[in-house]
Amino acid sequence: MATKKIIGICQSGGEFVTNKDDGSLFYTGGEAYALDLDHQTQLKDFKHELAETFQCSADGMAIKYFLPGNRKTLITISKDKDLKRMVNFFKDADQVEVFVIAEEAAGRNVSNMPATASRSSRTTVSETAVIPSDVPLDLMQTDDAIVLDEPIETVPLAACSFSNEDKHRRAATQWENIITGVDQRFNTFAEFREALHKYSIAHGFTYKYKKNDSHRVTAKCKTDGCPWRIYASRLATTQLICIKKMNPEHTCGGATVKAGYRATRGWIGSIIKEKLKVSPNYKPKDIASDIKRDYGIQLNYTQAWRAKEIAREQLQGSYKEAYSQLPYFCEKIMETNPGSLAAFSTKEDSSFRRFFVSFRASIAGFHQCRPLLFLDSTLLYSKYQGTLLAATAADGNDDFFPVAFAVVDEETEDNWHWFLLQLKSALSTSEQITFVSDFQKGIRESLLDIFGKECYHGYCVRCLAEKLNKDLKGQFSHDARRLLIQDFHAAASARKHDEFERCVENIKAISVEAYNWVISSEPHHWANAFFGGARYNHMTSNFGREFYDWVSEVDELPITQMVDVLRGKIMELIYRRRLESSQWVTRLTPCMEEKLAQENSKARNLQVLLSHGSTFEVRGDQSVEAVDIGNWDCSCKGWQLSGLPCCHAIAVLGNNVYDYCSRFFTADCYRGSYAESINPMPNVEKPETSEAAIVTPPPTKRPPGRPKLKLVESVDIIKRQLQCSKCKGLGHNKKTCNKVNGIEEVAIQHPVLVGLLEEEPEGNTC
Repeated sequence: MATKKIIGICQSGGEFVTNKDDGSLFYTGGEAYALDLDHQTQLKDFKHELAETFQCSADGMAIKYFLPGNRKTLITISKDKDLKRMVNFFKDADQVEVFVIAEEAAGRNVSNMPATASRSSRTTVSETAVIPSDVPLDLMQTDDAIVLDEPIETVPLAACSFSNEDKHRRAATQWENIITGVDQRFNTFAEFREALHKYSIAHGFTYKYKKNDSHRVTAKCKTDGCPWRIYASRLATTQLICIKKMNPEHTCGGATVKAGYRATRGWIGSIIKEKLKVSPNYKPKDIASDIKRDYGIQLNYTQAWRAKEIAREQLQGSYKEAYSQLPYFCEKIMETNPGSLAAFSTKEDSSFRRFFVSFRASIAGFHQCRPLLFLDSTLLYSKYQGTLLAATAADGNDDFFPVAFAVVDEETEDNWHWFLLQLKSALSTSEQITFVSDFQKGIRESLLDIFGKECYHGYCVRCLAEKLNKDLKGQFSHDARRLLIQDFHAAASARKHDEFERCVENIKAISVEAYNWVISSEPHHWANAFFGGARYNHMTSNFGREFYDWVSEVDELPITQMVDVLRGKIMELIYRRRLESSQWVTRLTPCMEEKLAQENSKARNLQVLLSHGSTFEVRGDQSVEAVDIGNWDCSCKGWQLSGLPCCHAIAVLGNNVYDYCSRFFTADCYRGSYAESINPMPNVEKPETSEAAIVTPPPTKRPPGRPKLKLVESVDIIKRQLQCSKCKGLGHNKKTCNKVNGIEEVAIQHPVLVGLLEEEPEGNTC
């Protein structure tokens, strides 16, 4: 198999420069040449070719390179194995830096050489730098630091850069003729300035503005005495920008000048926006890698991320402008989807506060779903942050059904109250609804105020368990808290009063304090044994996780675009489920047919005895239950909690079981949920906004740093606390223990906990 050749862009005749900040070394100056190199190349041949190229002696030559990530230690290539090792070491990299220096210079400790500080200057946005036309951009070392909010380093010119033979021509070549001369026209001054910036990079010179305003632009070569000039202004009676004068001649030497060009966020953004359009998940690290390969500019993660933000705004529009479009956006929603509700409100200073939307298809579809709504929220990570509040339902196939959502500036009691007001207005129903949500954040009071005492409010068991775990943290061991949380979930799921009592007694045996916490947490809002509403065995508020996953994919978009993408996803969801359900031949939905089949298999071994009228006694191996067919009731409570006949009821009903299933589980009712469609919203030119309708962004912007994710702590991942092996206390170890003998007081009070804590490593005694 043929050995793949690579091209080495080699340079010699420069000097090392030491960075004062971190002691890293760079090599600057000299001349660059291209040489072939492969795994079969011998060191003596490589040195001989370098000697001929640089007109020096091969005997007095030293070749060195840096290891990846280490710019303080130079590795010497002294034999063939060293050369092959270097090629293998960097075979997957875009480039490797190799330094060709005289042995007398190499003999000195380059790390102790006097530092030649590179000049760092923050110039105006318009300034660019000289880039030699005969040297690839990925090898440029500039005298001026490239600035993008933070200094950006270019790849040292002293590098020997190896790249594939089929590597693309340097990216700037395409810009050589982007400015053609006098009479060339542009649509805007911004377009002209961008073209000028690219032109200067392609031709390797720096420039500065003499005049730069909304009427004219005059630029000259930055080198004193160079005659290059360009002048552009608006073409009379038009909006076009035209080049009126241009002197294309340079006397500054062009490529021989090594002045750094400035890479602004906008410039990088304009470079990457086309790729970002095709690949929305274009990662900052990939951006930095591509820019370094194509232009020789090294960006750190933050700089690449900021450039991506600029490119995204160029593609998607301004975040600020999106808020000003909200009034018009609401009008278009209700115009294209009659019967929908879209509303927003602002603060006294006209800054954004909240926005609500519920589409007609969702409103009509909810009336064919169970009267059950899940209220939850998720953080947004757009430029101005905010929170999304949502109300989702459960359709007949136990899938989530989006009903309404809102974007608010922050999650507060007042914003939840406003959201529920809009929700009641949208649904306009007197039907008794069961809500499942967090027990905090003022939702309970708002539900009572808006929907009255007729609605039922089920507390999210997950949220309650998290609070119980948090309140107990620091008092009990990991195992004790795990058992407490398990008993709490068992108490919530218990169908009968005596089952509930057994679970809370188990909690009491571990901790009287935990028992009191559970009893005072209003079990009639969360325990199946006492709850008066119909939750259909859904115990947590985060039922519609797929919807929140949608939100996480688009939460960095401007607000109007984010809402429109969510509208499109709901539109596709309704269409897809309508199409799928049209193929069903069963009486119930597939999910409910499966559940009914499971209960039916249990009913085969049950014995049925008639008591009187519609009441029956059903006996199993370990239980005896009473079934009242007339009232759709079983003493096991399974029928009432799920809406499907339990195994005891099925044993009585026989083939008539479908007549006693909740209507919400039928295939016909499911199809009714998705009968209406969400209509498309074509892009229409927004009219001029009046002063009274202006909406400005909220004052709070995204804080610096990586956003913190909203984590949900599961019972299974309760963090283990530090526990002393001597006294069994929590929060310290035996080295810092102040007790000589005995067990923590809390453990003495609870014998069950003592049993959990008495397991002790071998060799330790109390």
